[in-house]
Amino acid sequence: MSPIDQSAGIIRQVERVLHGKRSAVELTLACVVAGGHLLLEDLPGTGKTMLARALAVSLGLDMRRIQFTADLMPSDILGGPVYNPRDGTFILRPGPVFSHIVLADEINRANPRAQSALLECMEERQVTLDGQTHPLPAPFVVLATQNPIELAGTYPLPEAQLDRFLVRLSLGYPSLAVEAALIEAQRSHHPIRDLQPVGSADTLIAMQAAAASIHLAPVVADYIARIVTATRQHEHIQVGASPRATLGLARLARAVSLLRGASHVDPATVRELAPAVLSHRLHLKPTRPAGVDAAALVDQLLDQVPAPR
Repeated sequence: MSPIDQSAGIIRQVERVLHGKRSAVELTLACVVAGGHLLLEDLPGTGKTMLARALAVSLGLDMRRIQFTADLMPSDILGGPVYNPRDGTFILRPGPVFSHIVLADEINRANPRAQSALLECMEERQVTLDGQTHPLPAPFVVLATQNPIELAGTYPLPEAQLDRFLVRLSLGYPSLAVEAALIEAQRSHHPIRDLQPVGSADTLIAMQAAAASIHLAPVVADYIARIVTATRQHEHIQVGASPRATLGLARLARAVSLLRGASHVDPATVRELAPAVLSHRLHLKPTRPAGVDAAALVDQLLDQVPAPR
């Protein structure tokens, strides 16, 4: 089965749970195919956790869920040495991070110490415990959900961690027709109980390899670099996007092109994806005009940076 057919089957499966959000489902799958991590930021009850669970089931991958709370400790995420009274030695107890997909639910409810436990995992795909380095399973993806930081009991994510998320996505509320249809669709049980795997770890690895082979012309690579560089030169942006964002935008553009059956990356695809990759990485100046946010500035930069023909 071709990667296009495989991705279409996965998207259809997830859409059985998340109705009316095809673009969000496609972007989520593309983020995983690009080898990136996803931050789902929205109000409670909009389907963030269900999207992550449905994707894990559809891909046939192991998933562990970590409910982030204010008293969470790094060892609750990573694991650690446990004393064995039989022989007086310590043995490693792997934490829930040793899984293909880690669902970090309400990640911004954890204290900064617990949040920092994911930094090495997300970037280097490994965990250092008691002086020893342990590789994480391949593929490895963190799907994190968070409520808006204005809500009580939350901590803003540090810039170093935000930069490790390839995409930040907001689902939003469903349309009136979709929300009314949900009542009947969940009358007896939740549709996620009926989902069946249509892929595996090998399937995802093959899709990632296929995405890496999508042609990205030098002029398109230059376009990506110019967009990211422009974020570091804007008068209202204090800290622009990093080179990690440049590489991530290129990988995501390749992945989306693969899912759509294209053999090369079009500049229009880069422009479409740039807000989801760049907005959460920008640190704005406090002196910016009122009402100007990161998303508006990215749109402004996209209008200023000419796209190649």
